[in-house]
Amino acid sequence: MKTNFNNDPEEFELQKMASKKVVKLKAFYSHMFVYAIGVIFFILKEYFGVPFNFFPLKHINLFVMGVWTVFFLVSAIDILVSFRIFGEEWEERKMKSILEKKTKKQKWE
Repeated sequence: MKTNFNNDPEEFELQKMASKKVVKLKAFYSHMFVYAIGVIFFILKEYFGVPFNFFPLKHINLFVMGVWTVFFLVSAIDILVSFRIFGEEWEERKMKSILEKKTKKQKWE
């Protein structure tokens, strides 16, 4: 989806930041989906005794799931905290600050 920004650098930068957020969320949701499937396979293997004797699934054990859970939680905290702390208001203030510095610099050149 292409939008016309009419040479407005602030709108362009806000659009870029929003698209980065969307990419980050998409990666997190993909990780969450794969993690959920991994948890299902782990439960089937450990608690129901389903034999998974092919490469990736035969190595799922408590240690692997523990490490994966830690990485998943760190990823989730990163997404949630960064979106809470660095919300839209902060982004707008930061963008205005950057653009003001840029225009001040251009005035002296």
